[in-house]
Amino acid sequence: QVQLVESGGGLVQPGGSLRLSCAASGGTFSTYAMGWFRQAPGKEREFVATISGSGMTTSYVGFVQGRFSISRDNAKSTVYLQMNSLKSEDTAVYYCAADTEKSNVQITATDYDAWGQGTQVTVSS
Repeated sequence: QVQLVESGGGLVQPGGSLRLSCAASGGTFSTYAMGWFRQAPGKEREFVATISGSGMTTSYVGFVQGRFSISRDNAKSTVYLQMNSLKSEDTAVYYCAADTEKSNVQITATDYDAWGQGTQVTVSS
């Protein structure tokens, strides 16, 4: 059973940066596609970014392209989300997810079978 634990959230001013981490335990991390999703109050959970098991392929939702960067360190079983130029509309609970059955990038929440507990990101002055 894969377990995921996010960290790195917090309060940041508009224009600032944060790096989220998601540590995985159980299974073979390098074979999993990993993703980041977010959910703002009153809104549905939405896709943010995904990375293949090898780390060679990534995909982003349009509104974070050029500002966010997903990466992974398979030796540490950890995936990261570097968030730059943060905006108030980026405020949300951010979740990492693992697709333990596929290693290629996945953008649909239903493709993922393991989820972390979420970490709050608040962008406010």
